[in-house]
Amino acid sequence: MSNQTVSPGALLAGRYRIAELLAEIDGARVWRAVDEVLSRAVVVDVLPVGDPRTNLLFDAARRAAAANDPRFLRVLDCDMHDGVTYCVREWAGGRTLERMLGSGPLTGQQAGWLAREVSEALENLHRTGYAHGAISPATVVVTDAGAIKIIGVSTEAALRSSGAGSPEEDVHSLGELLFASLTGRWPGPAPAWGLQPAPVEHGRLLSPRQVRAGVPRSLDDISDRLLGDPPRHHAPPITSAAGLSAALSGVVGSSHEPPNQMDETVQVARQNGSIDDATQVVPQPPPPALDPTPQPSYAEAQNGYGAPQPAYNQAAETRPVRRQPPPPSNGNGRRRHDEPKPKGSWGGRILILLAILALLSVIAMAQFLLKGAMNNDQGSDDGGTKSSAPPQTSTTPSSTGGAAKIVGAKDFDPEPAGNGNEHPEDVKNTYDGKATTTWTTMSYSRANLGGQKPGVGIYYDLGAPTAVSKVQVALKGDGTSVQLLVPKSDGGAAPTEVDGWKPVATQENQPEGTVTLTPSAPTETQYVLVWLTKLPKDDGGKYRGTISEVTIQK
Repeated sequence: MSNQTVSPGALLAGRYRIAELLAEIDGARVWRAVDEVLSRAVVVDVLPVGDPRTNLLFDAARRAAAANDPRFLRVLDCDMHDGVTYCVREWAGGRTLERMLGSGPLTGQQAGWLAREVSEALENLHRTGYAHGAISPATVVVTDAGAIKIIGVSTEAALRSSGAGSPEEDVHSLGELLFASLTGRWPGPAPAWGLQPAPVEHGRLLSPRQVRAGVPRSLDDISDRLLGDPPRHHAPPITSAAGLSAALSGVVGSSHEPPNQMDETVQVARQNGSIDDATQVVPQPPPPALDPTPQPSYAEAQNGYGAPQPAYNQAAETRPVRRQPPPPSNGNGRRRHDEPKPKGSWGGRILILLAILALLSVIAMAQFLLKGAMNNDQGSDDGGTKSSAPPQTSTTPSSTGGAAKIVGAKDFDPEPAGNGNEHPEDVKNTYDGKATTTWTTMSYSRANLGGQKPGVGIYYDLGAPTAVSKVQVALKGDGTSVQLLVPKSDGGAAPTEVDGWKPVATQENQPEGTVTLTPSAPTETQYVLVWLTKLPKDDGGKYRGTISEVTIQK
């Protein structure tokens, strides 16, 4: 088998069914394929027989194994078959930053959030002593769920023969990515990634605010500290991913929610002075970077690769819209003489408040007098002798009842039957109070999870042992079988093996909707595992389980 004979329909290494060509990189081919053992989509990089990059790719795959941050797409396999070198990694549906920037720059908030997510992932990688080596708009993906994924840890650099790279080079590349996101121009001397080069004045790159109006000053300063040589205003340069993460967190906060779900957070941050006025540039409507709608076809650009053409499909047009500026002032916080007076005044509000308080006082006094009269009437029923029974006093409410607070959750797909990963980035969707957000399992060939494992699920951490009366699970699709499991022993941590859990409630073949799991006996536990043992069939003929919301009742 040669690189030329690896074609759609071929079965590589007896396991990976080749589906379609995504890209070509200097003779290497990148394919979408299906892992027929685990019934899941993957991406396969293939080098032709005798390619000098073979050893580089093997070394890169070993380095990639050290990247434990969930924002990196994992390398799953790397081997040779019939002389062909192949490397298999995870698939994640979404849109590359390169494709999104084809429609124009991002808003300040979006660009800062995206750069912070990538810098945090790189910070974790750099602690292991390794670097990505090829950070670019083509290797950063925003998934259909709005999460950030980074492709090609070390392997992308090996395919491009650009060397292993260094942490400092990663940070500089991330500075280029931030600049391009803010301006829609590439900070280099030539066009790149579908973007025209940014303007230069007197041999120096203009700052983002000089290129595009409305860029937040705080992000403009961070960009200059990354790319300025030297930075303006004697500012210290940013040379580490940790330093960049800290700087960006001070501007856009530390939430991992995509920006279209962070309007309130931005307002609070702005009031605290951590985001300047220009950050209020918001999308109208939301740009493709934040569009959570799944793409209907693999023909869209995903996993960093589209069809093997030089350009990606264009996303829907989006334009940043600036909110109305604050009223003009004279520079010291006072209104100008010609500024219209706002409706209402503090004096009027205080009078209204006093009137309300007076009314409430009258009502309370009337209730007190009425209650006293009723007590006197009751005391005269037995000849004027008041009852000697002591008055009843209220007791402290019971701590039981109501919804238990979920302090954390994690997907549960333990090895060796599982691969330890069932869309961990979507787990939070099952307890965010939103019925429209979901967590979905991987796809399987049969309802019993392909006969490969007893089940998959999510376990929830209640923070401390809690009495659990029932668990309500909102399911999508008909025919799901679900169990409620708790740890067999109180070991202080959630069991990592299936044998460490015991079932306390089971519901078989449930229709779409909310199913209630009630333990057969009183149960007190810190951890609760919602375990799917049979999955419904989706529109594509595969089997996937979907949970939209989980509520745990005390």
